Amino acid sequence: MPTWNDPELKAGTMIKGALWLVQEVGVGGTFTKGQLRNAFPGVSQADRRLRDLRDYGWVILTNTEDATLLAEDQRFVKAGVPVWDPAARRAAAPQKAISAKEKQSVMARDGFMCTVCGIAGAEPYIDDSNQTAVLSVTRRETILPDGRHETLLLTECKRCRAGFQSFPARADEVLADIKALDPSEQRRLVHWAKRGRRGSTPLERAWNAYRRLPAAARDEIQSQLEA
Repeated sequence: MPTWNDPELKAGTMIKGALWLVQEVGVGGTFTKGQLRNAFPGVSQADRRLRDLRDYGWVILTNTEDATLLAEDQRFVKAGVPVWDPAARRAAAPQKAISAKEKQSVMARDGFMCTVCGIAGAEPYIDDSNQTAVLSVTRRETILPDGRHETLLLTECKRCRAGFQSFPARADEVLADIKALDPSEQRRLVHWAKRGRRGSTPLERAWNAYRRLPAAARDEIQSQLEA
C-alpha cells in the first residue's frame, strides 16, 4: 500500500484521500473538514472526492447518519475497494455512459477515422467491399509514459472493436520504441505526429486516388493496365 503523502505518488485526491483515511484516521475514527483541508492544502472540493469513495463501498458517516457526531465531524466506518490498486479500481468502477457531446468531440479529434486501422466511417473495407465501417467511441485502459493508469476514449470501427484484447494500451512502451529509432526516423515520426498523419509514398497516393474513383472508371484503368 502506498503512503498517502508520498510526493512520488501519482494519484488523484480520491485515492490519496482513501489512503489518508486508512493511515491517519483509521477505521472507527472521526475527522473534520478542516483536518481534510489541512491534509490536502490547495485542493478544491477534497470532501467531494472523499464522497466518491462511496461508489467503491467505502462507508463514511456524517451527523445526519450518526447522531453521536457533531455537525463538523465525519466517521470513517469501513474501507471498501482498495482504489489505489488500479486493477481493483477498474473492476469496481461505475461506468458512466459516454455522452453524445463526448462522442462527437472524440470522433472529431480522431478525424472521424478508426484509430486502429485508419478506416473512415461508412468507408468499405478493402478486403470486403460489401461491409462498410461503423465507428464508435470506446474506452481503453492506458498506461501513460510516466506509469500512470488512465481510462481514455478513442474512436474504433466495429470490426477492430470486435478484435479488441483486454490488456491495456502501453504508451510507455510506444515511447520506448520511438526513442530506440535512429534520429532521422525519430524526426520523421515527430513530423507525422505534428501533421496528424504519416507521409505517403507515390504508390499509396495513386492507390488512394484510384480507390476514390467510381467502379466503372476503376474498370477502365484495370483494362488499360492489363493490356
